[in-house]
Formats: sequence, structure tokens, C-alpha cells
Amino acid sequence: MCRHLVYVGTPIALGAVLTEPEHSLVAQARHARFQTSGTENPDGWGVGWYDDSGHPQRHRSATPMWRDDQLTELASSVRADTVVAAARLASPGAPIEESGNAPFVADGRWLFSLNGIIDGYREGIGDDLLALVSERRRAGIEGEADTETLFALVLDRLDAGRPMVEALIDVVATVEARTTGRLNMILSEWGGAAATAVGNSLFTNGPQLIASEPLDDDDDWHRVDDRSALTTDGSDLAVVAL
Repeated sequence: MCRHLVYVGTPIALGAVLTEPEHSLVAQARHARFQTSGTENPDGWGVGWYDDSGHPQRHRSATPMWRDDQLTELASSVRADTVVAAARLASPGAPIEESGNAPFVADGRWLFSLNGIIDGYREGIGDDLLALVSERRRAGIEGEADTETLFALVLDRLDAGRPMVEALIDVVATVEARTTGRLNMILSEWGGAAATAVGNSLFTNGPQLIASEPLDDDDDWHRVDDRSALTTDGSDLAVVAL
């Protein structure tokens, strides 16, 4: 159910996480090692980063990551200090189109990704959750992915002044009050990020990298306990149990 990552730290070329390591994101897209459902993520991909003014930039494609002609250019030409990227395996019944690919953006500030699924989303749960979304945030939903509904719920909580990690934790509770699912989420702003590990693999490499799978065989990678939430500013990493 997808592979994703967030990097926060000193500026790097996108290739440092997308293509260069032995188990980079493009390698995980083709041969995932810790994935709950399947081992390939062929249904598109996306990467988001922040420019020198702190505005999010994004590339998304509905083609497999390893077939995207833009990958090599992006990997070598873009440098950033905050990066969110994901390779997609679409949920059953979800259309394979660019609008369904993370990262999602909002307000010239936020990047968001989901590695997971909301069980029963297309059998009524999605309508129940959408009914909880504010009119403003519902109007911002472009496609049919359950990820966009989760992001809208998160944005409502951010609008109310909740910190990033609290917004994610509250949305996990909101979903789990109605259904089951796998809810590994990433939310970033320029210079910081929050994430959850709920039902899918998640690893850290210091305070700078959080990823579905290690990008290499470095001993500094540590698996995050399931049902945890994380925050990082690139220097300090905090993990709390849900």
C-alpha cells in the first residue's frame, strides 16, 4: 500500500532519497521489502519540496516511478531541505490518475502523504468522513482518493490551531471510531514534519529521515513501533505512543 518518506535537514539533491541509495524510493517502487500488500507500487508517484522562499513545489505522475522521464532530471537538478515523496499502489477501486498521488498540497504550506487505506471507504465510510469535513476544505478535494479526505480532516484541525502531530493523532482516532485501516501519514511544513505508524512499516534514520523502508543497509535505521506518532525538525526527533 505505497511507500513514502520525508526528509528534513540540510539541503540535499532529490536523488539522495529518490534514486541513489541501494533501496531508494524508486527501488522500493519496484521491489518493496516491508510492504503489507504486494511488492510493487506501479500506480504513479510524486515528490514535493520547498523552494528557497518556503513555498511547496511538486511533481506528480500517474506512470510508474521507474518509467517517468522526469525522474532523472529532478533527482539531479533539485536541492531542498524538506522533501516528501511517495510511490503509489492504488487502493482497490481507486482510479489510477495523477490526482490520487501524494504528496498533496494546501495553503502554500503543507505537504501530505498516506501509506495505507481506509477500510470500507467506497462502501459508505468515505461519505461518513466527508460529512465531517468543513465546506472550505471539502471544496479543495480534487479527486477520489481516500488520502484527500484524510488530508481535509487534518487541515480542519490545523485551521483550529492544533499542532501537526496532534492533528494527525486526532484524525487517526476519528477514522478508527468508524472503521479499521492502515494509517501511516506524513505531514510537513518547511523545516518540520510529523508522521504516524498505524498498520504499516515505518523507519527512522536519526531526526532527518522517516521512511516506509530503510533506503540502505546502514545500522542507523530503526523501526518505529506500530501505533506511534513522530515529530521532527531535522535536529530533534520525538516519538509518542498512540
